[in-house]
Amino acid sequence: MTELATMEFHAQPQAGEPKPWAFPAPERGSLDNGLTVLRCHRPGQQVVAVEVLLDAPLDAEPAGLDGVATIMARAFSEGTDKHSAEDFAAELERCGATLDAHADHPGVRLSLEVPASRLAKALGLLADALRAPAFADGEVERLVRNRLDEIPHELANPARRAAKELSKELFPAEARMSRPRQGTEETVAAIDSAAVRAFYERHVRPATATAVVVGDLTGVDLDALLGDTLGAWTGSAAEPRPVPAVTADDRGRVVIVDRPGAVQTQLLIGRTGADRHDRVWPAQVLGTYCLGGTLTSRLDRVLREEKGYTYGVRAFGQVLRSAPDGTGAAMLAISGSVDTPNTGPALEDLWTVLRKLAAEGLTDAERDVAVQNLVGVAPLKYETAAAVADTLADQVEQHLPDDFQATLYRQLAATGTVEATAAVVNAFPVDRLVTVLVGDAAQIKEPVEALGIGEVTVVAAE
Repeated sequence: MTELATMEFHAQPQAGEPKPWAFPAPERGSLDNGLTVLRCHRPGQQVVAVEVLLDAPLDAEPAGLDGVATIMARAFSEGTDKHSAEDFAAELERCGATLDAHADHPGVRLSLEVPASRLAKALGLLADALRAPAFADGEVERLVRNRLDEIPHELANPARRAAKELSKELFPAEARMSRPRQGTEETVAAIDSAAVRAFYERHVRPATATAVVVGDLTGVDLDALLGDTLGAWTGSAAEPRPVPAVTADDRGRVVIVDRPGAVQTQLLIGRTGADRHDRVWPAQVLGTYCLGGTLTSRLDRVLREEKGYTYGVRAFGQVLRSAPDGTGAAMLAISGSVDTPNTGPALEDLWTVLRKLAAEGLTDAERDVAVQNLVGVAPLKYETAAAVADTLADQVEQHLPDDFQATLYRQLAATGTVEATAAVVNAFPVDRLVTVLVGDAAQIKEPVEALGIGEVTVVAAE
């Protein structure tokens, strides 16, 4: 008898009942220095994620120093009163930790990831960076040079250039949102260590900051650990700072950023709309996903699968600043690239998709697929501590309740096709969209003008 004949065959495993899942709820508290703390115990997550949010928004940057928040964020890891820049990097490496920081419209955020067994040491380094950053002249000068080197590469990138032009078109010239997040060559060149130090002293303090800690905290006395590290950070209380409302001009028009000889045209079509505090947000998320959230969306189905104009077109909503008083906003946009000769036809078909959406609405099948993709895969999306910490930090930054994400998934699952249709049609009205095209104006201006989607202006590429 052969070996195969003597083998035992077992029945194929069957799928079990799905376990209930909800976005994890954090515990909220504070330290004696006023620092707000959100903690979330995630058994099995041996890499702990820490997010620290600083109330140092871009609109607080001094006139003529756009980019100082970015330079400050990068300089946090370039030495402290205890460690030189090289020593600080070496100490992080010994912990197996990574520390990143960036500045955006709501504020500055530092992100730390470290094995749970090295959490104490890494939190000490993070606390030193916040408590007593060196901001050494030489290090700040190097960061400024690095930033200046980045700017030409960003301007050469069609997607980045389109985003810069859309912000300039949508927002008033005096609004910080109209200008590049990380500054221009002129403003960055004016930044020195004194400017960074002044911005830090004016805006960085524990009383207006929040720390989010997520991971397996088994056996960790987090209260004591935080008290010994971030709790040693001191600073004065801050006066409430007025936050300007987001205003935008979304009159339908087209701006072509001329790139002679370009073989592709970069598309970015956008306007501002409701943020996460608006009751329409769940339906807007669902409808926007149906329009252009995945390879099976309407835009991709027409422009990619049927016509072959592009490798992909996406519709999305990105929060710019969120506020419960209605002064916040999200950027609602459609982006992609098409070959130059088909720029006109692609835009015509895109507008046809939007008009048909308003006339015919979404289908139940489209709605069901979107719910499955947005809600059904959520447990996989939040497998890591970093993903959970990032979302909790977003909620804090946008002044949302701690249970917002969990509630949102329930709302998405309960949103009907009619509600999703109404939301996406209101989000992308065909006569209230600003269209930015980065491409060869000599080839695309005339066919775009023939579409009648708005006045066409040509600007030179920088």
